[in-house]
Amino acid sequence: MTERVVVDRHTGLAIGGIDPVSYFIQAEAVKGLPDVEAVSDGAIWRFARESNRAFFLANPDVYGPRFGGYDPVGVANGKAVAGSAQIWTIHDERLYLFDREETRVAFIAEPQRFVKEAEQRWITLSETLALD
Repeated sequence: MTERVVVDRHTGLAIGGIDPVSYFIQAEAVKGLPDVEAVSDGAIWRFARESNRAFFLANPDVYGPRFGGYDPVGVANGKAVAGSAQIWTIHDERLYLFDREETRVAFIAEPQRFVKEAEQRWITLSETLALD
């Protein structure tokens, strides 16, 4: 993945230790296990099972959250607001995380608009994010 990823400063975990593949396979946020980890794009990713780790490592751009886990509605508005692993949706086979339920509802109502606007702003916005 080339996107900057939201990472917990204290643990180094991406998306709070939730298994990113679980959103696609189980349609829910499943906590990953400490003994099933991988490091990708400067973040520690946890997985519920070995097969999920293998899927992720083969295709991190598919299974990792779009815009690095930042809320796409915020990104579309030029703001880097970290999304929550518990507030999410999958659109066009990509995972999106949201800061709050209201932005998820707005995104679901007009996903193409928000994706297009977020894509236009993401390159510039991501360059302003500090690397830890």
